[in-house]
Amino acid sequence: MNNFTVSQIYPSDTKGIEAVKALLAKEDLTLDKNLDYIAAIYDQNNIVATGSLFKNSLRCFAVDSDYQGQSLLNTLLSHLVEVQYNRGNTHLFIYTKPKSAKYFKDLGFYEIYQDANLVSFLENQPFGFKEYLELLNTESIEQVGPNFENKKQAAIVLNANPFTLGHLHLIKTACESNDYVHLFIVSDDSSLFPYTVRKQLIMDGTKDLKNVIYHDCGSYMISSATFPAYFQKDNEAVILSQAILDVNIFVKIAKYLNITSRYVGEEPFSQVTKLYNETMAQELKKAYIEHHIVSRFTKDNIIVSASHVREAIRQDSWELVKNLTPVSTFSFLQRKEAQPIIQKIKESQNVIHY
Repeated sequence: MNNFTVSQIYPSDTKGIEAVKALLAKEDLTLDKNLDYIAAIYDQNNIVATGSLFKNSLRCFAVDSDYQGQSLLNTLLSHLVEVQYNRGNTHLFIYTKPKSAKYFKDLGFYEIYQDANLVSFLENQPFGFKEYLELLNTESIEQVGPNFENKKQAAIVLNANPFTLGHLHLIKTACESNDYVHLFIVSDDSSLFPYTVRKQLIMDGTKDLKNVIYHDCGSYMISSATFPAYFQKDNEAVILSQAILDVNIFVKIAKYLNITSRYVGEEPFSQVTKLYNETMAQELKKAYIEHHIVSRFTKDNIIVSASHVREAIRQDSWELVKNLTPVSTFSFLQRKEAQPIIQKIKESQNVIHY
């Protein structure tokens, strides 16, 4: 009779990590770089099942083929959900292979998106994504009235870490060619500028633009659930698979709101954003959504980017910061409440988005 135990595998446990990697490899999977909890089920000294967490997502599941049919996935999932609930995370997401999606559906998860060759993305709330779509619609009506769906609409997804003249140029460009622009603000708190600050800087910097509709991305776009590689460095294959998921969730949102185009800034520097934009172009074309790449805004022959602003802050180059940011952003940086952010930037070894 088997005597199974569930344990956490710590990063210092090199033997345990290697055993987890070997088990995942049997299923043609790799261990994500971005994880904050790894669990394993042991049969005596052998790891026979594994699953991991990153923020509010569950991923990297595998059960040894010799042990399938013994409810180990159920045991593992129950353990990981309990850990998440103890952390205060109740809205959970699973990132898994399509062939495994059925098992998680049987255990109470609901599919949001599936690419048959790549990934299935599920959540533990039956109406979570539907309610998010309805919220976006309600926000739009509250901000511009009920007839927005019949107008020409575009979208921009923005992190703005922090909000720069480049971001403002991108938004103005979209506003000039569309009746309304849905501005989705990345709400994942994984940037040097906290979400609440980034959102306020965006809204302050665009308050004169009357055809902008503001939304939060929540967990559904450029988040630790859909796209952790956006925030933490990973290999190209992982970036591409997560980008495909993220863009196709946007497609569902765009279809619901009748958004017909998406605007992005040209990306000459960041590898992850460049790959994301290239993937976006391919996926949006399939969905008949226009993809507009806007040339980078320059000021005094300097290409404006949030990375450049952060580096200028790190080096105390305040005249350059002033030159690259709207008045509202620079004014915030002069206030006392900005000091913890500035200090964090100065203590960072690298502030350039990879």
